[in-house]
Amino acid sequence: MDLIEVVVVAAVVYRILLLLQRTRAMQMILGVLLLGFVYVLARLLDFSLIRTLLETLFQFGAIAALVVFQPELRAALARLGQSRMLKFFGKMESRFLVDEIAEATAELSRTGVGAIIVMENEMGLDEYAATGTAIQARVSSEMLTTIFTPHSPLHDGAVIIVGDTIKSAGAILPLTQTPLQDKSMGTRHRAALGLSEETDALVIVVSEETSRISVAQAGRMEVGVDVDRLRRILQGSLPERAKGLELIPTSR
Repeated sequence: MDLIEVVVVAAVVYRILLLLQRTRAMQMILGVLLLGFVYVLARLLDFSLIRTLLETLFQFGAIAALVVFQPELRAALARLGQSRMLKFFGKMESRFLVDEIAEATAELSRTGVGAIIVMENEMGLDEYAATGTAIQARVSSEMLTTIFTPHSPLHDGAVIIVGDTIKSAGAILPLTQTPLQDKSMGTRHRAALGLSEETDALVIVVSEETSRISVAQAGRMEVGVDVDRLRRILQGSLPERAKGLELIPTSR
């Protein structure tokens, strides 16, 4: 039981560090650790004044931490709610997300509007999101179709979705260096395939020329996906998504 307890505590601490690694809270934690070291040193050297000051500071430290770390704590709790451990409790939320993305993709395909939608998985997409415009809006079919409306400022780039939030729009993605035989595939398809080669993201493309829906992941792309198939891909687990994708034709 002691071993199980140690493993559980280690896993929780590791998870917390992962949640904090991209925030300024990590620098503040290092500062707190430094104060802790100074306190231990003051006790060893019997510096009563320093010890008393630090003890007083630590007394109110928990309340101060809640105030200082409020944005980070809120973001960490939101990310914790997206973890795999809690997927069972998030099935209704996932179903809503799938419906909204599928509905928006179907509408864009029906109207012949080009689009590229990126869904973040385990690997962060911050560097790509930074090339676009920050949105921080809840995913909805209306929001997605509005972003890709022709002549809108953000319609040319990619939308990046993290969890149930549209994090960025108008983002620039890396283009694949793989030659494509299918001449109907344009820059959006090359960008989708390029990102899928470098990350584990799932990328949905709507062709402006043919109105076809394509899905790219793990360096593979399935072309001519219907809405039902798209729903199944979105609902599946990460390995299952990659299994069903066919490698697109390339030239040698």
